[in-house]
Amino acid sequence: MTKSSMKLKLKVPDTYVLLFLIILVAALASWLLPAGEFQRAENAAGRLTIIPGTYHNITQTPVMPFDTLIAVEKGLINAASTVFFVFISYASLMIIIASGAIHAGISRMLQMTRDKYRIFIIPIFVFLFAFAGGTYGMFEEALSFTPIFVGLAIALGYDAVTGMAIVAMGVGLGYSGSFTNPFNVGIAQQFAELPLFSGIAYRLFCWFVMCMTSIALIMHYATKVKRNPQSSAVYGIECGDFGLDQSHLANLEMTGRHKLILLTGGATIVIMVISVLKWGWYLDELAGLLLGMGILCGFIAGWGPDKIAKTMAAGFKDIAYGAMMIGIARGILIILQQGNIVDTVINGMFIPLSTMPKWLAGIGMLFVQTLINFFIPSGSGQAATTMPIMAPLSDLLGISRQVAILAFQFGDGLSNILWPTAFAAVFCGVANIPYAKWMKWFIPRFCIIFCIQAALIVIAIMIDYR
Repeated sequence: MTKSSMKLKLKVPDTYVLLFLIILVAALASWLLPAGEFQRAENAAGRLTIIPGTYHNITQTPVMPFDTLIAVEKGLINAASTVFFVFISYASLMIIIASGAIHAGISRMLQMTRDKYRIFIIPIFVFLFAFAGGTYGMFEEALSFTPIFVGLAIALGYDAVTGMAIVAMGVGLGYSGSFTNPFNVGIAQQFAELPLFSGIAYRLFCWFVMCMTSIALIMHYATKVKRNPQSSAVYGIECGDFGLDQSHLANLEMTGRHKLILLTGGATIVIMVISVLKWGWYLDELAGLLLGMGILCGFIAGWGPDKIAKTMAAGFKDIAYGAMMIGIARGILIILQQGNIVDTVINGMFIPLSTMPKWLAGIGMLFVQTLINFFIPSGSGQAATTMPIMAPLSDLLGISRQVAILAFQFGDGLSNILWPTAFAAVFCGVANIPYAKWMKWFIPRFCIIFCIQAALIVIAIMIDYR
């Protein structure tokens, strides 16, 4: 028997299986960890915030086996607005994709650039996604763009991981380095009683440093894959039907209809930015806007109502695997909440910080916020939960509250594409990349960026960033 035949082939479980295993672990934790909670009070904005120093044990509420199964359905209901936003936005974008407008746009881009310069498409779009994440808080919306960039990356001779990384790392680092994002920095500064979007100069610096790091990591990997396709993290794995033929793309003609469709899509993005920042729109309104965009683009393409409906139905089918992950992952949080162990975990993480020197406490805050994002992936929810503790704790440690907010936004952003309870598994589902393969590729790069974030925290402490 040869050595190769003796090797065991380890089959990575499906992402749904991994998520359900985490649900089982969470249910087991509800039996092993003590139940506890903080007292909460309503602030001036009407939000419930934690009162520091009020953590206390309560009656144990372990989650029963049948309740564990029910949590999956409850998670889907709890995350319904996000789940259906992903369905609608993706199906609407599918109309633009099916019209051929995006392919024609990519063709024009390829015609305008020589082959050796095409790798610079990576930094251009990473910056665009990071800007959207850092200004008006794009995240869920980026899921719809993932198949396009997976296809573009494959057409350019890279792979699906490169395409997903452009989108996911772009919005993830944009969220991490947010400078005017109302959903994480804006809310966190309200809880910390700081002027809205104050300290923007250093946040812009952090945003730029993290973007450049991300671009360097993606371009290095993409170059390696182009030189040797076998070095791809997903080599030999079928990543869906997103692959585009570069020779075919190079000869596509951009018609007047294509231009009008792309113009409509671009105008929709501008309206999205304005509506979020100026009018306070969120998922419901944005879903309606994108639905209208999809229908209008269908008519511009010359389609009738039946073809528009069938194309959207095909989009619903394609995105179902990824969108349903959001609800299943939310089931993990339902279990933790039913077991009343979320506050227990948070309290246990915060206690050691009070004994550390300033610079180490700052890094500790980053580490804690990154872990908490596993349990509370919502930026606004995490701000409401942790900032009432972080703000006074930073005062006691002699650290600026701006540093506490930096630790929060760093921990909240990039780990959204690390933890399965956030959006990592969803991005993988949309891109048809096995979650385990993404984790194997992303974890080393996440560690590099985490170290850079820690250095930025230490620098902020050294310069007394306020």
